[in-house]
Amino acid sequence: MDVLELYVKPFVKSTLHTFKEFVNFELVAGHPHFSGRTLDFERDISAVIGLSGAVRGAVVISMEKKFALQITDSLVGSPHKELDDDVVDAVGEIVNIIAGNIKQYVEGGEQIVISLPTVVKGKDHKFAWPGKTTRILCISFKYGNDSFFLLADMEKAENQLS
Repeated sequence: MDVLELYVKPFVKSTLHTFKEFVNFELVAGHPHFSGRTLDFERDISAVIGLSGAVRGAVVISMEKKFALQITDSLVGSPHKELDDDVVDAVGEIVNIIAGNIKQYVEGGEQIVISLPTVVKGKDHKFAWPGKTTRILCISFKYGNDSFFLLADMEKAENQLS
């Protein structure tokens, strides 16, 4: 089993837990699947966080403006209408918590190091991962009529995890 397959359930568990505990949203996870190296999104905002240490890779969450505003409103307790600094902070913090929580659900998780999140705003942005053998794990999550995607690309770092 490759490293991404080992992380499917932990990513689902971490995402469900993060949204329940921090945003008070009960999500429903879709069926995980693998996609190609380039992904086009009809989404408005995405957050990316890098992984190093025991594994190398990145985790991305990508969503529409409406859902990002709902998350932010729940976290800060006041309404938002635009993708302002509060929304950027909230979406970045969510990917940070998901990536940080994954460590408790996998063997050797204490050896995973996460970077600071980066947030990308704008319609129709694309993500492209280098490497001809890259497989991108895609998991959709639904909350009411809204949804977002979690994407992950990971591989074992040399001399790490057996």
